[in-house]
Amino acid sequence: MNKYRNRKVNVDGIWFDSMREARRYGELKLLQKGGYISDLQLQVPYELIPNQKDINGKVIEHRVRYIADFVYRDKDGQEVVEDAKGVKTDVYRLKKKMMLDKYGIRIKEV
Repeated sequence: MNKYRNRKVNVDGIWFDSMREARRYGELKLLQKGGYISDLQLQVPYELIPNQKDINGKVIEHRVRYIADFVYRDKDGQEVVEDAKGVKTDVYRLKKKMMLDKYGIRIKEV
């Protein structure tokens, strides 16, 4: 168990950080099977800030990424980025704003 009292769960050989995320995966699999969504992907990284390097090319600050729990296309072909979120940390809230600013993506929280 981690600090947010989540329990890792294995479904279809895939480890999820919480029961909420595992349940949502099951729902999305059914929606994809029924043709309501397509191109379901898990743990999709988005770079928010690239590595920062000094004048010699040495990395002095590592990149910042947001990793989406799920990304898929809805029935209209629009990309949907989802996060199975229980606890909304300050870091998550900041990354959510950065996703909207950099990519124009509003994260759907489930």
